[in-house]
Amino acid sequence: MENTIKRGDLLVNAVKDEQEHLGLERLIFFSDAVFAIAITLLALEIRLPVGQEIRTDGELLAALTGIWPRYLSYGVSFLVIGMYWMAHHRMFRTVARYDRHLLFLNLLLLLCIAFVPFPTAILGEYTGSAATIFYALTIVVTGLISALLWWYASGSDRHLLVAPLVAAELRTSRLRTLAPPAVFLLSVGIAFWNDDAAKLSWIALAPLLLTRSAQKESDARERNAVI
Repeated sequence: MENTIKRGDLLVNAVKDEQEHLGLERLIFFSDAVFAIAITLLALEIRLPVGQEIRTDGELLAALTGIWPRYLSYGVSFLVIGMYWMAHHRMFRTVARYDRHLLFLNLLLLLCIAFVPFPTAILGEYTGSAATIFYALTIVVTGLISALLWWYASGSDRHLLVAPLVAAELRTSRLRTLAPPAVFLLSVGIAFWNDDAAKLSWIALAPLLLTRSAQKESDARERNAVI
């Protein structure tokens, strides 16, 4: 009788684990789809001005070079969305369970990601500090929600990770999530002084993506995910 009860408990736990795994897969697939759609929509904003008559190769070349702000905004947003997709990917390699709060925070992040093409179009269409500030604030909010998602998921009292991170690694990973929104928030202040300088300040994100510590963090998380 006791053995039968134990086998029943094991079966119930196995079913729960399978449901948890399927639910997590649905969350990830849906998130990837939103990231993919948002990053694809960016290219739709690269178009020549409506009503412009182009008759020669020279006029076409002038028209193509004249929309360089759209190329710039596309490139920046492609990298930004790609950066948050990579962060999301690394994050959920270590997440084994979820709850309704994690689902809600992930949905908020996707809301922001899906919105990015709009400020991207504004940045490519209009010059001046207003467009830059609007774009930067959008990325700040996106970055803060992404950080909040990881801070919540990595909380030791919720047991959502495959394996808990050591204190030093957890602290480093949490601080890293605040770096991108900090860069864009700084650019908001710079934009009041110089719009072009504000855009150039976004280059500060490059070393954050290429640091050696980022690679170590990714490798460590992948090892934890396999455990």
